[in-house]
Formats: sequence, structure tokens, C-alpha cells
Amino acid sequence: MKDKVQKVIETVRPMLQADGGDVELVGVTEDGIVKVRLTGACGSCPMSTYTLKMGIENKLKKEIPEVKAVEQVF
Repeated sequence: MKDKVQKVIETVRPMLQADGGDVELVGVTEDGIVKVRLTGACGSCPMSTYTLKMGIENKLKKEIPEVKAVEQVF
């Protein structure tokens, strides 16, 4: 599943990079939790939780039904 997740993240990445940020896949647990690290402007943005849940998590859940949640790691 990690490869599928990485492919979806690659489709989201350009939007984040346009605002000076980026996302890095840290890992995927066996129970469908995706761990990511927001970097650049996204790492310190007050809207990062919104970006994480409404953007990245929604896209991943739509494309990969096995994904249960996305969590940010620091």
C-alpha cells in the first residue's frame, strides 16, 4: 500500500510546493494510518491541520479506501 500512497502524494505535492511547502511520506501502518511530515512553509503554517485533513487525507481516502487516517509527524 505504501507505493499507492506515494503515488497519490505525488499528485498533491505540486499544490503544496506552489505555496512554498512540501509533504514527505514517513510510513504507512498495517491498520491504514498514513504518517507524513509537512515541510517548508507547510510545517509552520497555521492552516497545516486543514491542509492535512481536508486536502491530503481526503484525497488519499478517496483514492485508497484502505487508508483510515493521515497523521503528521514532526
